[in-house]
Amino acid sequence: MEIIVENLTKDYGQFRALDHISLHITGGMFGLLGPNGAGKTTLMRILATLLLPTSGRVEIGGFDVLRQGSSIRQRLGYLPQEFGFYPGLKAFELLEYIAILKNVPPKQRKAQVEAVLAEVNLLEQAQRKVGTFSGGMRQRLGIAQALLGNPELLIVDEPTAGLDPEERIRFRNLLVGLSKRSTVLLSTHIVADVEFCNGLAVLEQGKVVFIGSPSELANRARHAVWQVKVPMEQWSEVERRYTVLATQMTNGMVQARLLASDRPLADAQPLSPRLEDGYVAVIQNHQKQREESYA
Repeated sequence: MEIIVENLTKDYGQFRALDHISLHITGGMFGLLGPNGAGKTTLMRILATLLLPTSGRVEIGGFDVLRQGSSIRQRLGYLPQEFGFYPGLKAFELLEYIAILKNVPPKQRKAQVEAVLAEVNLLEQAQRKVGTFSGGMRQRLGIAQALLGNPELLIVDEPTAGLDPEERIRFRNLLVGLSKRSTVLLSTHIVADVEFCNGLAVLEQGKVVFIGSPSELANRARHAVWQVKVPMEQWSEVERRYTVLATQMTNGMVQARLLASDRPLADAQPLSPRLEDGYVAVIQNHQKQREESYA
């Protein structure tokens, strides 16, 4: 499903949460990456027709968000950052109730609920009360409710926050599979979550500061990532002067991965950039540009 966002702005009084954002999403899995407070949830809520923009244009599948919100909602599945559950209901009962709210025809209800439970690997837990589910199971149940009605667009906001590493990987794999039949829009502040996206945008303080593929984001740190090894007594000076991406202690020495436009130390070795390196480089560059504009 095609999503077109043009010069989108959202103000809350004097605070500008989104500042003239433009995006073109054509399908597959698209990530919105950025620190907390960057405006990701505000953008997601506008796309889900839960918030009205202050200005700009948003079109989803040919429907205008302002004038045709009900048509968009009929084609949308949404997992918000905080999804409320009825802990006393069984998983099947909860999904059956949500299917009613989504106007799933009565004759199709049972089959659809069972199908989405199977898709998120919870069919065997269908008669368990939701209050007994782990965090990862609750997130998968949240995806299951979003899948009811066979949506063309699936919007998920910070879905892996708070999950353990194993559940996070399982959840990411689930989203990748779903993106083969629906457009999946994923919001996150965890860089690893966007590794398998077809495309992504980085948001910082309400602005889009990067649009491209994961490999293109990693390349934003090309020729700027270095490995150094220094004695402990010299480490504080190195840490003060350079952006530290990772460290490891070995035999009284600090081995570190640094971000620097020029070789930071004489014996520093260049490294291939990772996705997280490119993200840090993009955020730092935007912050530097903003500081220079204020100077």
